[in-house]
Amino acid sequence: MSQTEQPAKKLKTEERRKVIGTHNGTFHCDEALAVFLLRLTATYRDADVKRSRDPKVLDTCDIVVDVGAVYDEAKQRFDHHQRGFEEVFGHGFVTKLSSAGLVYKHFGREIVANRFQLSLNDPKVDTLWLKLYKEFIEAIDGIDNGVSQYPKDVDPKYRNRTDLSSRVGWLNPAWNEPFDAQTVDVLFEKASKLTGEEFLGRLGYYGGAWLPARDLVASGLNDRTNVDPSGRIILFEQFAPWKEHLFELEAESATPEAAKAFYVIYPDETGGNWRIQAVPVSPESFESRKALPEAWRGVRDDELSCVTGIEGGIFVHASGFIGGNKTKEGALAMAKKALEM
Repeated sequence: MSQTEQPAKKLKTEERRKVIGTHNGTFHCDEALAVFLLRLTATYRDADVKRSRDPKVLDTCDIVVDVGAVYDEAKQRFDHHQRGFEEVFGHGFVTKLSSAGLVYKHFGREIVANRFQLSLNDPKVDTLWLKLYKEFIEAIDGIDNGVSQYPKDVDPKYRNRTDLSSRVGWLNPAWNEPFDAQTVDVLFEKASKLTGEEFLGRLGYYGGAWLPARDLVASGLNDRTNVDPSGRIILFEQFAPWKEHLFELEAESATPEAAKAFYVIYPDETGGNWRIQAVPVSPESFESRKALPEAWRGVRDDELSCVTGIEGGIFVHASGFIGGNKTKEGALAMAKKALEM
């Protein structure tokens, strides 16, 4: 008797699948992404979705997003439409949150840590969590809440309807198509998958490529006095995007102006030659902190080697922001000589 009862008892003790609640009808990018993000957490992995505006139905859900007029983490309610809601992400971000931003604010660290099998206390988790908000989530928050990307007195020169929020919108039935609730629920799942694939793709890039580049730049900054006592030259043994990281790391360490780098040396993408690049005054600026010497600009090959007195010259751009040499030693010699001129 006990042997036949055991399977039944086991079934009774099995935990039911969690349920995520959100509104029915036309769907938007924010709740489509919010649902996908929740399914990346340990608590709501593989959760079912109920789409309804009926409070009695929503009360049966374990968590509710983008509907219900309540924001209360303890109650697992994450709506942003109610009067007086002004929640923002913090950490310098001031855009009003949508349901995607709310879910990401509370669950994003766990999602990032799980994706890369890191401890929640690992500094890389916070770095990626903030980066993904800046580069991916904030725009969804802004669009959903009607926050203009530009000052009111500036009219854009063209329309862009290829952003993620727009592509989710296009998945809804057209106004003159029959509205079938089951069909729309299927389309919602398609939209949620679309937003999630883009999120995971971006997270994969920042974790797998952007963050390693940051580590490379940090290492170069720490070692720069070994390259030249002035600390004005940074040497990278491999090519990687460095501008954004350099400015952020300098800001984080409060590097004084007198100690900031002037030149960065790295192998070009082919690995055959080397580049010397002047650091701009800001990431988007065309003005350099210290451009390469005027006498070198626009000069190439043997003539450049003659002008600089350094073998292996390839070119120096007419603006002086970048130059090339056939060897690392030659590029480093160019940087050191440029510091003196």
